Amino acid sequence: MGMFQTREPRKYRRSHMYTDERKEKLEKLVRDVKREMGELPPDDIEPDHFKGKFSQFTPRAQRASEREHKLTWPLALIIIMVLLLVWRYILMGRL
Repeated sequence: MGMFQTREPRKYRRSHMYTDERKEKLEKLVRDVKREMGELPPDDIEPDHFKGKFSQFTPRAQRASEREHKLTWPLALIIIMVLLLVWRYILMGRL
C-alpha cells in the first residue's frame, strides 16, 4: 500500500553557509563584558540620532520635507462639519 501514500514535503531549513554561531555568541559575550567594564560605549541607540537622515540624501525626500501641508485641528473640524452638512443635504434633500 506504499503506492498510495503521499509523503509530507520536507520542512524548509534556512541555514547560512558561512556563519559560525559559536563564534558569533563568543564575540557577543566579549562585547558585553567589555561594555560592562567600560571599555566600549553603551549600546543605546537614540531614535533622534537617525531622525531626518534619509531626507538629507534624496532630492525627492528633501522637496517633500520642504513642503509643509499641515492640517490643523480647527481646519479639520470645519471640514468635518461641512461634510456632515453635505451628507444631511443628500439624505434629506433640503437643509
